[in-house]
Amino acid sequence: MKKLTLFFLLVVCLSVSAQNESLFDEATEAYNEGSYEKAVENYLEILENGQHSAELYFNLGNCYYKLNQIAPSIYYYEKALLLKPNDPETKNNLTYAQNMTLDAIDKIPETGLAKIKKDLTGFLSFNQWAKITVVFMVLFVLLYIAFYFFRYSSRKRIAFIASMVAFLISIISIIFAFVQYNEFKSDRPAIVFSEEIAVRSEPNDRSLEIFTLHEGAKVNILEELNDFNKIQIADGKTGWLPKESIKTLKDF
Repeated sequence: MKKLTLFFLLVVCLSVSAQNESLFDEATEAYNEGSYEKAVENYLEILENGQHSAELYFNLGNCYYKLNQIAPSIYYYEKALLLKPNDPETKNNLTYAQNMTLDAIDKIPETGLAKIKKDLTGFLSFNQWAKITVVFMVLFVLLYIAFYFFRYSSRKRIAFIASMVAFLISIISIIFAFVQYNEFKSDRPAIVFSEEIAVRSEPNDRSLEIFTLHEGAKVNILEELNDFNKIQIADGKTGWLPKESIKTLKDF
């Protein structure tokens, strides 16, 4: 019975995978023909099947950009960058999409050390840093074993030094993965989908309007209360806006 269940699950997985591949090919063909709505439908169906990737989000961003839909295009480019942080093509297309937004929000300047830390740890996602840790830890073990089995001192020396380098890289990688993971968990970015929304001083529609945001603006969620989220924008301003006006990026 257990074997039959496993066989059934394997067949289902293979079937879904084949379906997703077919949908992806059809979406790509539709995009190349200028049928961007059809491409979006196929890409979204792949997401509904439980598969996601940086490439899929990137393609969705491109489709919505071609349709002049600012918020969705920025949303999916940002999601692609969460999985592939330093992809130059995604960053470039995101910049084009952001140039279509109405809000000009200046970022708070970063200190030298904070910028260096962000550049180093943000070069890869925490999953990618974790994979590097595993690879170099395995390499360390293999090189250390080779150190004991090599007969000549020159080879033993090379194996020992290489194993120590691999060990050091694995330690640095796991530290970077830990830092990235903590930042990933604490940061709750979202994109404004309302054409225009008032950000208020309190979580209700009767409170003072502090400033307004437009579709495509990126915010960070600080807390939630009933149907409102307290948000912060890049220049440090905070306020409350309705939950339905924004869409969180980390909803994988």
